[in-house]
This record gives sequence, C-alpha cells and structure tokens, in this order.
Amino acid sequence: MSSQLSPVVIVTGANGGVGFGICQRLLLQLCQPNPPDALPQLFASNIKKEGKGPATYTGVTMILACRNMKRADKARTKLLHWFEEHVDELSQRPEDDGYATAFLANCEVQIRQLDLASIQSVLEFAATMRKELPYISHLICNAGVASFKGIDWPLCIMQLIRAPMSAITAPTFYTQHVGEISGDNLGWVWQCNVFGHFALFRELEALLAKTPFETARVIWCSSLEASPKFYDSNDWQLKTTEHSYESTKYQTDLIATNLDHLALRSTNGKQIRHFVSEPGVCATTISQALTAGPLLEWLKVFAFYLGRLFGSPHHSIDPYKAAIATVHLMLVPLCFIPLFLNNNPSTPIRFGAQTGRWGAERVGVTVVKEWDTHKEEGLVLIKKCDDLLKSMKEVGGTPRARDGE
Repeated sequence: MSSQLSPVVIVTGANGGVGFGICQRLLLQLCQPNPPDALPQLFASNIKKEGKGPATYTGVTMILACRNMKRADKARTKLLHWFEEHVDELSQRPEDDGYATAFLANCEVQIRQLDLASIQSVLEFAATMRKELPYISHLICNAGVASFKGIDWPLCIMQLIRAPMSAITAPTFYTQHVGEISGDNLGWVWQCNVFGHFALFRELEALLAKTPFETARVIWCSSLEASPKFYDSNDWQLKTTEHSYESTKYQTDLIATNLDHLALRSTNGKQIRHFVSEPGVCATTISQALTAGPLLEWLKVFAFYLGRLFGSPHHSIDPYKAAIATVHLMLVPLCFIPLFLNNNPSTPIRFGAQTGRWGAERVGVTVVKEWDTHKEEGLVLIKKCDDLLKSMKEVGGTPRARDGE
C-alpha cells in the first residue's frame, strides 16, 4: 500500500549513538518499497493478520531534536551524505527502479534545539513544532543520560566470576553520582530521561492526534537495565537514589505501558499508541566515564563480542543494529504488535534489539518487570508528571520559585 502522505518523525538525541542509528535505519528502510523492518517478527507468528500490510511512503520529514546544535548540524550532514551515497549505489544496480532516488528527492532532514533538562526549552521546541508542522506521526523518545562515576572493582570482579554474562549485559558494579539537580530544581537524570520526554509528549499530543495515518506512535526507549530493584516511590524524582539510571528506565516502562493501556481504552479522537523499545547492549559514549582510556573501551567492546559469540542475544553492539526494535515499531502494522507475553495481562512486553551469534539482527521481547506490583505506580507517576508540568507552565517554565517545595 503506497501513501502519498509522508511520515513526520521527531527523534530526540539524534546526533549520535542509537539516536543516529535510528535515523540511518529508518531512512534505509523507507527508501525500499517493502521495508524488511516492517515485516512481522517471530514473536508475532501466531497472530492472525487483520487489516492492511505495511505502507510505503514517497518521502519523510525527519527532525533531529538535539541539545548541541553544532553536533546536530554535523550529524545532519553526515546522515545525508551517508544516505545519498547509499541511494547512489542503489541507482547503479541493473534492477534499480528509481524508487530510492524518488524518495531521496522528498526526504527532508531538519535540526532543532531541544534540551530535555530545561522545561523552557521543551515548551519552546513544542511551540515551534505546532507552528511549523501540520502533524506528527512518530515521536521517538530516545535521548538519555547516565550519571556514571566509576567502577566498583571488587564488585565487578565478583560479578564477572559469579555471572559473567550478566556482568556484560546488565552490570551492577558501576557507581553513579547522587543528588544532581537540574536548573529547573528537579532531579537531573530524572528530568532528562523521564520528565523531559513526558512533557514533550504532552505538549505535542495535539499534533500527534492530527496524524493522517491510522494512529500516531510514541516510542519510549528503555534499557535492559531497567529495574524496580532500586526504585523508591517516595523518591520519584530520583534525587537520592544511588541507581538513578536503572530507576528512570523502569519509570519509563511503567509510564509508557500505562499510557498505551489508557489510549486503547479511550474513545476520544485518534489513538496515540505508546511502545517501549530497548537497544540491547550497544557500544555508545553513554558509559565513557566508566572506560577512561582506549584500553578499557577496547576491552569492553571485546567483551560484548565475546558475549554474543557465546550465545547472548542482547549484544547488538552497533547503533544501526540496536535501532531495529524502534524502527520495527514505527513501521510494522499494528496487528503484529502484541501487548502481552502469551496474552497474559500480567506480562506486558517491551521490544528489544537482538542478534544471532554472527550479528544478524532481529527484534525480541522482554517483559516489564513486576508489572502487577508496580502498575499502579505508573498511573501515579503520570498524575504527578501532569501536575508538575501544569504548575511549571503556570509560572512560565521557571520553577526556581518552587525551591522550597
């Protein structure tokens, strides 16, 4: 099914890492008449097909939403150069039908400034989008930070001895800074990873509802390390926890899953669907503080490849491969996206990048941990975030007046 309408996609944190990989992979998929990432995966093999097949598009508007505009401009140039080279290579093949070349002509990549640690920046970005765009079809909440401080070497050695695969997949031996506060007087990691994206979604909700397609889709990027183990609901802005990264990703799981359940029950207008993706174990700069120097970085990546070779499905390593789950959720028909593992309401699922032993990528599923225990906490978090956003907008996005709270 071909559509004359083009997707309008916003990707946060798109200037590097998995965000850049998502942009690359999406362009490469869309310039094909039958995108492989839009096909059903193995976990959907028992789902009876209902409705239309994957759509194909004649173009795309992609907005790279980044904090650093200099890096964003370099990323845009690099992305377009890479894509143009790929399309040129396709055009020289005897079987080329001109599809990719026509798509490239209708491909628009823009950069816009967005600092998720500033509510004012989020509000200004959203206001600009409302002025410039007729609709948004996909919002990719990818950007994130981790306030890593160092490695607890005795704990690292112990985990490597007792559970080596776990140590290179979801390590528990790194230390994180505690008590970091944003300029908005919120937990810094929490605002960057959770509240900034939540506020962005709410401010763009009306544009998402205007999508001309069946639904709009919001993809929330989580992590294999998302865990309720360290989460304290009384510290919901994660100002005092020693494990802010894992806790923000678990909050993301709870919020996104509850938002999707609420959307499915809603009868007001077009549905905005919410899905959780995770990139697997990818070699990006987010852990630079843990691998100071090229030797440790090399050893880290070597360990990742070793883990994959010994059967780990979670070591995507390359950002392009790590992007498969997010791009699949953007393109696959909704009828091939299950809500629960084995149709069990106690096990809502997330979609993750996985690979075979030799690196062939695919999409797999993992469950939202301890859903029955914490699902109500997700609804509470949505209410708290809504109330906080409302109060911050009332004071013009400058909550420093709320320091005493």
